[in-house]
Amino acid sequence: MTQTSDNVTWLTQEAYDQLKAELEYLSGPARGEISAKIAAAREEGDLRENGGYHAAKEEQGKQELRVRQLTQLLEHAKVGEAPPDDGVVEPGMVVTIAFDGDEDDTITFLLASREYASTEIDTYSPQSPLGGGVNGKKVGEQAEYELPNGKMAKVKILGAKPYAA
Repeated sequence: MTQTSDNVTWLTQEAYDQLKAELEYLSGPARGEISAKIAAAREEGDLRENGGYHAAKEEQGKQELRVRQLTQLLEHAKVGEAPPDDGVVEPGMVVTIAFDGDEDDTITFLLASREYASTEIDTYSPQSPLGGGVNGKKVGEQAEYELPNGKMAKVKILGAKPYAA
């Protein structure tokens, strides 16, 4: 799990290992694969009208951006434990909230860095308006955050449990 504080990103050992493995793959085998795609597309001729070449170059750019992001993240990472199961909302917790106190209008999400986003559960960053509003609150407390239109929204914290992958 991740928790961002200034320039430090807190990661569980599992999250650190996953990100490190992704970086090693992108820095090694994936670079060779994209280079081969570019070379094959280049051999097809005129580069101005070569869709395969341009797609491969775009993919290479995205891949290199991800390598830089992961490198920076891991350089500033501190490995720690998952948050305690104490009912306090913090990064690494699965949070259930009710909008405006309506216990039927609820959502459950993981409060974590986008680096740990998964398809299994929606992920909200602690820096997002909602994430920042609920961070540090206890189960049963109200939280307030600013909507994109400038209005304030209230939610009630119904649950906060450590995320288990």
